[in-house]
Amino acid sequence: MIHLYDLSFDELAELVAEYGQPAYRATQIWHWLYTAKAGAIDDMTNLPKALRQRLAATARVGCMAVVAEQTAHDGTHKRLYRLPDGQLIESVLMRYADGRRTACISTQAGCAMGCVFCATGQMGFARHLSVGEILEQVVHFARQLEADGERLSNVVLMGMGEPLHNYDATLAAITRMTAPDGLGIGQRHITLSSVGLVPAIRRFADEKLQVGLAISLHATDDAARSALLPVNHRWPIEELMEACRYYIEQTGRRVTFEWALIHGKTDTLAEAEALGQLLSDILCHVNVIPLNPPDGDEGTPSDPERVQRFMDTLRSYGVSSSVRVRRGIEIDAGCGQLKAAVLRQPPGD
Repeated sequence: MIHLYDLSFDELAELVAEYGQPAYRATQIWHWLYTAKAGAIDDMTNLPKALRQRLAATARVGCMAVVAEQTAHDGTHKRLYRLPDGQLIESVLMRYADGRRTACISTQAGCAMGCVFCATGQMGFARHLSVGEILEQVVHFARQLEADGERLSNVVLMGMGEPLHNYDATLAAITRMTAPDGLGIGQRHITLSSVGLVPAIRRFADEKLQVGLAISLHATDDAARSALLPVNHRWPIEELMEACRYYIEQTGRRVTFEWALIHGKTDTLAEAEALGQLLSDILCHVNVIPLNPPDGDEGTPSDPERVQRFMDTLRSYGVSSSVRVRRGIEIDAGCGQLKAAVLRQPPGD
């Protein structure tokens, strides 16, 4: 079966032509997919019945089935989807008091990066998601919000997987998210998070998009970072910083560095000073993140006083920072945690 969200407009036009239909039918179908966000081919009511029947026999609007859902007190909503081959992926919708509605989406089933503090990284890599599988996560939340009179304002590619490892599908999905005849989300409202694949960061910089780049840093020396993020063995911090500078040169945008705060480990004054020194000459912002640990992790989040001291120290080096609001803590909202919880359930539960 053809996943319609996998098709570019030109590919959709070719499909319509194969069906012996006039070219404008492709525009109509595209409108139903991205503007009307139709949930089924039968919803495309201005298409001839014969065309809808032909499409239904050979194509589908979506391929994901909801396995589990959780909603937190703060409005954070998480879904676990099963793909046709049985793979499980997660998506999260976050609601903020300022009106932002942000979808956090996955780009891979599992992840090959092996980061020790990430539940997904501990599962291993299964496969890349297709363009359609990435886009469908966004469309599901956009459709849900529009039904409630709201709109999806932001997308962060911070779910399961390393987006730059699945470069082509990720870029194609971003292009369609931001296109005026696509989902129409502004490039500056999209953020891509990476553990630091240096060649891909440079390639992404050359696209000259206004999409935000967030880097999972979490340590300032290579030994400590390699212990947390194995990718650092291949592309150490110095190379990563040069790639980030290149991204800034090409796009004019600052880089966000993500830093997990673990009490007594990564939230010390010495760590803050080292981070300030590392980033003092880079156009950047630090997102400090009180740890949301996967099961079995012995780390605990920093208390507010230590968080503030950490941020004050960064400020003394001219580095801006803010605390990422911890959302959905009681519903396993961290990357991979809901999937892990479901997989632990005995058969039949």
